[in-house]
Amino acid sequence: MSSVTLTDRDARTRDEVLQQLQWDSDLDSDSIGVSAEDGAVTLTGYVATYGGKLEAERAAKRARGVRAVANELKVRLRYPHSDEAIAREAAIALRARPGIPTSVQVVVHYGHLVLTGFVPWLFHRTAAELAMRGIPGVVEVTNRIEVLPLSSRGDIRRRIAERLATMPDIDARQINVTVHGTTVVLTGVVASWSQRDTVERAAAVAPGIAHVENLIEVADGDDV
Repeated sequence: MSSVTLTDRDARTRDEVLQQLQWDSDLDSDSIGVSAEDGAVTLTGYVATYGGKLEAERAAKRARGVRAVANELKVRLRYPHSDEAIAREAAIALRARPGIPTSVQVVVHYGHLVLTGFVPWLFHRTAAELAMRGIPGVVEVTNRIEVLPLSSRGDIRRRIAERLATMPDIDARQINVTVHGTTVVLTGVVASWSQRDTVERAAAVAPGIAHVENLIEVADGDDV
């Protein structure tokens, strides 16, 4: 019978994540548990909003040494909201962003939102999901919006590569881009999670891209 021990590196990673959570004034860090093992962090406990769940995840990713985050936080609402009220707010939120096509629709069931429809650009898909996150009473958002392909594979790859080459904080030579249908796959190495997210966002705005599979590795903080 073996027991799991917390290494010094795991302890440092856990403590840095806890510190990031405590520094975020929008989060109740006392309600969030953190465990770390080999650079993988797991968040447990409760938050008051769906936006808070995502903010806790972003805070964890800012911590030095974090390579992966398992977000197991549960949304525990302070005040109940009816699905009817949430659906009404969702419709208003979509109308407030005129760039989102009218083909996008929302279904609400016990606070869980499901987005469906077809859009020409991935940023439409992302914008629709972002519009849902701040709605009171939302527990979870599932995005099933599909992106219709508009460009050839070679053209998509060229556009992404050109965009990365213009970014001063990104070494485009360390990033590999491949395109499979409406999915772009990113591989390579960057120095931080923020750079990894920047590259992903750059790929996401390419025409005809529906999904970004981000396999880029973040260099270990002890090695950079």
